[in-house]
Amino acid sequence: MPLPQPLAEQLGHILTEKLNDRVQVRDALPVAGGSINDAYRLHTNAGEFFVKTNPSARFPSPFNSEKRGLDVLRQAGVLRVPEVLAQGEFDGTAFLLMEFIAQKEGDRIFQARFGHALAQLHRHTQERFGLDHDNYIGLLPQVNTLHGDWVEFLVQCRLEPLVRLARDNGRIHPGDPIRFERLYARLPALIPPALPALLHGDLWKHNCLMAVSGEPVLIDPAVYYGHREMDVAMTRLFGGFEPDFYEAYNSADPLDEGWEERVDLCNLYPLLVHLNLFGGSYAGRIGAILRKHV
Repeated sequence: MPLPQPLAEQLGHILTEKLNDRVQVRDALPVAGGSINDAYRLHTNAGEFFVKTNPSARFPSPFNSEKRGLDVLRQAGVLRVPEVLAQGEFDGTAFLLMEFIAQKEGDRIFQARFGHALAQLHRHTQERFGLDHDNYIGLLPQVNTLHGDWVEFLVQCRLEPLVRLARDNGRIHPGDPIRFERLYARLPALIPPALPALLHGDLWKHNCLMAVSGEPVLIDPAVYYGHREMDVAMTRLFGGFEPDFYEAYNSADPLDEGWEERVDLCNLYPLLVHLNLFGGSYAGRIGAILRKHV
């Protein structure tokens, strides 16, 4: 749908205040790629910008969460993230206004560069798993209550809330909630200990871009401090990452032996997210992982 003209004018006013020069939005071209938000590339007399929108009555908080997540990643100082110019609400529409980052298709050099940088990001740590605030993954609330133990955090803040939601909505196969209970008891023996690592949290192929400069850019985070294999595993969920990425990551900071065998366990969480958001075949994929391990 087109960007409403009153909102376009309001964004022009915001940019005028930010840039200390009169800015007029000349055109707003829809940008494809997302399944949750409407997105537009703004052409103005001061250059190009990017804005995401959603009805504020339905989705009042995710853009605030996204802004805070981008701030956390930026403060780490490892990977580039878009600069947020404004986040707010106008005439029933929530919006997130950011710099526009021109991009190009990634190559092997980019894959290696990103793998090395992600390993550096994961070296940022804190004492406990979680975050000092809750946020969102997609449109689902993501609880980040701090825990000293990774498996405890994984079960209580990631898996079990979404298993209950899927059960209550009839989206998970009968018997799988019991299989999850059995899996919880086995997880301490299946997952090696690790320090809490700063994670992007939703690291599929479209959430890492290659800028025209060649540098990796992270977008759409669901940040928290967790086991670093969660980020690495999600890069395997929907494809898009090449062997050069994993080789560079392991060269910078080798993963524990057997990490590839744990990919499906780590991906139970994003699969549960997709099951609760979209339904479909995700229940079958989750069931297959459970039957493999319990």
